[in-house]
Amino acid sequence: MTLRVLIQQVREIVGDAVKSAGYPAVEFDLTEPPQKEFGDLSCNVAFLLSKQAKKPPPRVATELVEALKPRVKDTYILSAEPAGGHINFKADYARLSPTTLAQVLKNPETYGYHDSGKGRHIVIEHTSVNPNKALHVGHMRNVIIGDALYRIMKATNHITTVLNYIDDSGLQVADIVVGFKFAGFEVEPPKGKKFDHYCGDEVYVKINEMYEKDPQLTEKRKLVLREIEEGKSEIARFAAEITMRVLDEQLKTCWRMKARYDLLNFESQIVMSNLWSKAFELLKKNKITHFEDEGKNKGCWVIEAKDEEDKVLVRSDGTATYVAKDIPYAAWKLGLVDDPFSYVEFEKQWDGSMLYRTTLNDKSVMEREFNRGERVITIIDSRQARLQRIVSQVLSKIGAHTREYFHLGYEAVTLSSETAKIFGMDIGDRQSMHMSGRKGIYVNADYVLDTLHSKAYEEVKKRNPGFSERELNTIAEEIAVSAIRYIMIKQDLDKIITFDIKETLSLEGDTGPYLQYAYARSQRILEKSDQTVNNDSQFQLLTHEAEIAVIKQIAKLDLVVEDAAKSLLPKSLARYAYNLATTFNLFYEKVPVLKEGNADVRMARLALVKAFGIALRNALNVLGIIALERM
Repeated sequence: MTLRVLIQQVREIVGDAVKSAGYPAVEFDLTEPPQKEFGDLSCNVAFLLSKQAKKPPPRVATELVEALKPRVKDTYILSAEPAGGHINFKADYARLSPTTLAQVLKNPETYGYHDSGKGRHIVIEHTSVNPNKALHVGHMRNVIIGDALYRIMKATNHITTVLNYIDDSGLQVADIVVGFKFAGFEVEPPKGKKFDHYCGDEVYVKINEMYEKDPQLTEKRKLVLREIEEGKSEIARFAAEITMRVLDEQLKTCWRMKARYDLLNFESQIVMSNLWSKAFELLKKNKITHFEDEGKNKGCWVIEAKDEEDKVLVRSDGTATYVAKDIPYAAWKLGLVDDPFSYVEFEKQWDGSMLYRTTLNDKSVMEREFNRGERVITIIDSRQARLQRIVSQVLSKIGAHTREYFHLGYEAVTLSSETAKIFGMDIGDRQSMHMSGRKGIYVNADYVLDTLHSKAYEEVKKRNPGFSERELNTIAEEIAVSAIRYIMIKQDLDKIITFDIKETLSLEGDTGPYLQYAYARSQRILEKSDQTVNNDSQFQLLTHEAEIAVIKQIAKLDLVVEDAAKSLLPKSLARYAYNLATTFNLFYEKVPVLKEGNADVRMARLALVKAFGIALRNALNVLGIIALERM
């Protein structure tokens, strides 16, 4: 909070100085200078005023500094200096440090959280993996980004609903049913193999190979798909059972990654609810879709997409396209159509929260809404960007003026050559390998987690020979989950991730285990001190450059969390956590804590170590990374 106050103070005195110097009010930026010798904040106001004032920016900056200097008294500002047109401000850490550390130590559970959401309802959809296979490493990116975003929204006081869309009436489910019913696959998997792995690795891959050789199976596929959509036959009931079995296993994988959900939306329920027909009538009423009498789309209902080729909603044979199915669901998420669903309990999750599912049969009245989001965030890979743009454009035309539909896209995950070898894949001279579910070229998420767990276990056992098997496995699992979460969060969403196991588990560099190790180090220092930290220590004694650097990072946390919520970029919080850990490790190298001879200085440094641990732990919690006491 204290850095936020400093920023507010700078804005106020600059605004007053602009006014007193006779300049018009302007919106200006405050940024962190690229080099620490330039101070803590830099202001560009002189550049914005220079043209109108017909003066060079350095002259305007000098005038403003003279006008604002008398105003810095009783603030967190130590000095203000003109620098080539910029105005650079240095913070008064003799005042800032005690206030910052006192806030952290007195609010250990909530420090860094912020009320910017003010109870605004956010709906986030993520995961949404077809229920015919296990999650693979590419799906992990979706799950982890979505869950991190949920945690960020929660930390900024948004009421957040997390949805997982289950396409239980699509072609992929039909493929599995064809395999079991018409291609001779046993329903039960081989001993020791998870059901979702069996369906995806064997049945789904092999049935797609068989289609190419046996046209009759392709006809069976059409039959099965039609019966699933109608929802009344024995085939439909069997498909529902298979879907539930796969879904149960998928959820176990997601829960292992520490993701959680509020509601499962089943496509079959959406189809049977007539949600599509209601939305279609709304589109026709608002003249958003029209019927084509001629041309290449003759017999189709289409929409005119801005800057896009016209998009078919309903084909000439009467079947709806993918985007047509997505529009009513998106409209439901925003609350633009009446809610046709009831909601029933599905299963209790790893964190104790209840997961619900849609139903059309039970008239249970829930105390909360799962839709009507003021902002809806749909997390789907970047290949769906065009369709999502069309959905957003359509929604804006049917009343989503006060609500926002946002597609958060991301790129693929590939395997490094070394990691591909670990999973038994020969990729030749290529540097990385892309996934293909239909061709069976992928690595299941469970295998990734198991491998990370195994390697982390060996390392933890080496470092802690006295730990019990239970302790070793618990710590190894927490390292594995945190390692994969961090590697998926830290990268720009528009960049492909090349997943490398060795790099992911490294205790050095920009990794999850590096952050966990920094936290564990801080806890070991406090443990070894054998002292109770005084929350009212003499923080003004913390004047070393390395101490100030840590305090400055700690003071940023709530600003970074707020920015991550506004920008929808969990990466910014991951970057913050890494910088905080790195700054602390430099402090640890340069400044004695336990060996400090002055008792007051030693206690102040111990308090700083404790405050660092709180800030890093809270940042990691928002990222879904476990802060470990020992590792």
